[in-house]
Amino acid sequence: MMMWSNFFLQEEDRRRGAESRRRAHKSGRMTPEREGKIKLALLLTSVGATLAVLAVGTEFWVELNTYRDNSSAVCDAAHLGLWKMCTKRLWQADMPAGRDTCGPAELPGEANCTYFKFFTTGENAHIFQRTTKKEVNVAAAVIAVLGLIVMALGCLCIIMVLSKGAEFLLRVGAVCFGLSGLLLLVSLEVFRHSVHALLQRVSPEPPPAPALTYEYSWSLGCGVGAGLVLILGGGCFLLLTLPPWPWGSLCPKSGPRAT
Repeated sequence: MMMWSNFFLQEEDRRRGAESRRRAHKSGRMTPEREGKIKLALLLTSVGATLAVLAVGTEFWVELNTYRDNSSAVCDAAHLGLWKMCTKRLWQADMPAGRDTCGPAELPGEANCTYFKFFTTGENAHIFQRTTKKEVNVAAAVIAVLGLIVMALGCLCIIMVLSKGAEFLLRVGAVCFGLSGLLLLVSLEVFRHSVHALLQRVSPEPPPAPALTYEYSWSLGCGVGAGLVLILGGGCFLLLTLPPWPWGSLCPKSGPRAT
């Protein structure tokens, strides 16, 4: 009797599930299970979107550090991003013990932050007797902004899917999120080339250019994380657009065993 009662209960659950799916399909609404999966993927991409905005809006992409001089009480460092740079004069007494270079740039000190002029007047910036290569810097910024725009379009598509039931936009949103993550990663690579170009473009005019070291900072790390999370989120949305039957055949559901 226990075996037959379990069998009839399973059949009743299957019938109710199939009936609810048919009703949702006829009414143009998604099933709660599918809607929950889309919201979960949207939550993942919202983490990537937050990291992307944080990375693009801050200027801690790379730190430039001069070497410490024991005869001076201060030393110079700088940090820059896509839009502006900040030069800082730091106190050597605040430096970590055993560090040969000035920094990290997060230490308190006299800061002077300026936006890059090549976005307005087309002039190169000069940092520690070195000159930026404005074409590469502008390219990195433009690609990053395009990534944010495509990311916003992806968010709009998923919102339309959840609010209006326009499931055909799910594939468009998946492509937008994947493309935005790829654009952010390309922007990071272009920015890396701009840093190498800056270090090589030493001004011949006096005073002589100081020796520099550089290290990538947390803004660039946020950009890398944002790109990877957005690509992963786009892949999740793309999986949700695939028909369910291949996955159901690979992962069959097993009901409770009769005792």
